[in-house]
Amino acid sequence: MLFEKGVRPALGWLLLLCLCVLGRGGMAAQLVLHEQAQNAERIALNERERQWIRDNPRVTVASVQYPLYLFQDEHGRWNGLNNDVLNRITAMTGLQFVHEESFSTDQMLERLQSGVADVSTTLAMNDRRKAFLDFSHAFGGAGWVFVGRKDEPAIQSLDQLVKRVLVLPARHALEDVIRREYPSIEIRSVKTYAEARALVESAEAYATIENEIGAQLYPSGLLKVGALVEGRWEADHLAVRKGLPELLSILNKALEAFPAAELRAIRLKWLEGVAPIAESSWRERLIDWGCWAMGVFGVFGLLSLVWNRRLSAVIRQRSEAEKGLGDQLAFQHALIDAMPDPIFVRDLQGRLMMCNRSYEEALSVRMEQVQGRLLFEVDALPEASARMLHDEFMVQLHTRRARFNKRQLLFKGGYRDIYQWTVPFYGADGKLRGLLGGWTDITRRRAENGCKCSQ
Repeated sequence: MLFEKGVRPALGWLLLLCLCVLGRGGMAAQLVLHEQAQNAERIALNERERQWIRDNPRVTVASVQYPLYLFQDEHGRWNGLNNDVLNRITAMTGLQFVHEESFSTDQMLERLQSGVADVSTTLAMNDRRKAFLDFSHAFGGAGWVFVGRKDEPAIQSLDQLVKRVLVLPARHALEDVIRREYPSIEIRSVKTYAEARALVESAEAYATIENEIGAQLYPSGLLKVGALVEGRWEADHLAVRKGLPELLSILNKALEAFPAAELRAIRLKWLEGVAPIAESSWRERLIDWGCWAMGVFGVFGLLSLVWNRRLSAVIRQRSEAEKGLGDQLAFQHALIDAMPDPIFVRDLQGRLMMCNRSYEEALSVRMEQVQGRLLFEVDALPEASARMLHDEFMVQLHTRRARFNKRQLLFKGGYRDIYQWTVPFYGADGKLRGLLGGWTDITRRRAENGCKCSQ
């Protein structure tokens, strides 16, 4: 037992060493990043820049959910590759970045134009945006890829989209150049990438164009990722609204001073296994592996004496189980939020347990505001509609029957035609747990499709 206690610290350092060699982008990389961030040196700024920071210590960031790059975790905290970059800039300059969530690229651009926000981390550069935005030095990037239906040939170029419908989020970075160079391509604008993918799945559009990282994050289903858009590269920049030259200069100095190895470690942490990332040359890798190999062989004798095969198997199984559970939960949240129609889950008393982003947008609410509350306890619908729906939910929970119907419902903005569905759901023990439901806004679909028929 005394021997075991004595070697535990050595084993901890040895495990960290092995993870650095064998687990790129894993726990060891995160520990290294944390230590580097803590030890970050302040960069040299001139007096005007230092005064600007004193006058403007908090910078507002217009942030849209962009998986891996920038997103909110289950606790509502912002996370991702770009957030790590901002945290490093904070350590180097003292600037504090405050996220203000936007729900589409169009809304994010409006906030920057109006001066409500100062910076964005997920905007690609184009000529139209440069009219009211300045862009920092690049700190990475990815290509654009075509996303089409699985039953169609993989899209290789824009020529294949001639006289077809290409759906893009409003004010997409490539929209202007495609309209100019391919006027025969019919471009349809929507709010989000999720809506664009849904239109491609339903065959209302032939294809969309996404960042190659984002395109790989969603289950293939009815979609297929095609080739890269030739000659179009989306560099990662920090976009700063015009009129803030000191802030732009501060950010550029921070990016210039950003250690290349640390930036590479941050990208490996978030993007490894999703898309190709530029590797170091074979000579650099050979030197790195040689150095690590010498260290590993130096402590191999100690490892062979104290390493327990059974313990390693338990640790491995637990890690795999935790990773599998985390991946499953992250996939479920991403899948539900990607649904274009509102979806909700209520318990046996009718209290809201969970909803997706489309539900929040449709009723102008936030999940944290309405979770655990009855429909008529929140100001989301007219009281008569809320009471009626709650009573229907209670009847369904009593009868345990699914319900699918087309109806006209009074929202705060007036009556709308919807297709509503609600079904009871059960736990693994076979007991009733609550209701799963949602609706499709037929009125909005008609308006989007340009239908002028009588309703």
